Amino acid sequence: MRVRAIVIRIIRQFFRDKRTLALMIVAPMFILFLMNLVFNGKDYKPTIAVDPNVPEVVVDKLAKHDADVKEMTKTTAHHQLKTQQVDAFMEMDKGAPKMTLEGSDPNVNKAVLLTVQKAMQELAPQTPSMHLKTSYLHGSEDMALFDYFGPVLIGFFIFFFVFLIAGVSFLRERTGGTLERILATPLKRWEIVVGYVIGFGIFTTFQASLISWFAIDILDMIMEGSFLYVLFITFLLAMTALTLGTLLSAFANNELQMFQFIPLVIVPQIFFSGLFNLETMPEWLRSLSVVMPLTYGADALREIMIRGNGWNEIAQDAYVLLGFSVLFMILNVIALKKYRKL
Repeated sequence: MRVRAIVIRIIRQFFRDKRTLALMIVAPMFILFLMNLVFNGKDYKPTIAVDPNVPEVVVDKLAKHDADVKEMTKTTAHHQLKTQQVDAFMEMDKGAPKMTLEGSDPNVNKAVLLTVQKAMQELAPQTPSMHLKTSYLHGSEDMALFDYFGPVLIGFFIFFFVFLIAGVSFLRERTGGTLERILATPLKRWEIVVGYVIGFGIFTTFQASLISWFAIDILDMIMEGSFLYVLFITFLLAMTALTLGTLLSAFANNELQMFQFIPLVIVPQIFFSGLFNLETMPEWLRSLSVVMPLTYGADALREIMIRGNGWNEIAQDAYVLLGFSVLFMILNVIALKKYRKL
């Protein structure tokens, strides 16, 4: 009887908390649906630029093996390599083909080299003396997958833990009565939000800096650009996670409900952050990446750490992250109306 009473009480609790009950069913199916879309995407089709002097027979063989071949000058090709518009550039060097790969993504490098090798193997009986020379604009043939995923992982862990800590901490402030007492003072809502953001921001900035230093200096992650730019982007990413976490905590009544936002807010961003190639996803699914803050943070970190680029290349990502932070702060101010009208 006593065991039955406990079982009945737990079942009633679940039915009273309909959000938890729905999430237990909906969240796993939602994540599995995303994984199905991501992993069942089309094969990656490399884009290869070729110099006009490359023999037509080589171009035909590349196209035959599903490469997107574009003819252009060397100057144009190198510009498009720097902006990731093409994956590789082929030209003739002393009668032999020379391939320059963009190089920042090992998976793309493998796809390009595999396509070229298949084409060259078919050409071998006709041109036995033709040997391919390869070079890399970024990275090298020894570049590991961890080097490519590293910037994304730095951004993800900073975003995830800051989001979680900020959300739970702000929730405790509210449920513990601290926020209610602050709201009883003459402070305006925007002053409260700014105060909390600065207070939590000091800790999250230290956390982001420590994680970045550990990954680069201790784990020897690839680092071609300025460490100061890395700190700046991780700071913006932490601020975005902080303001988003405090915003969503206003819609949670306990810590369990705060954790429920993880599969809905955090997990989907993993699929659009760069861990998986967006080019292999359906176009409508790719468009969702524009509302994912982690997409911009990971892209900027890759530009700095792998490609060694500076402000001009990361400015747009930085402005978008700043915009997200400001937007979430404004929404935080509006959400406080729920507790006090000033």
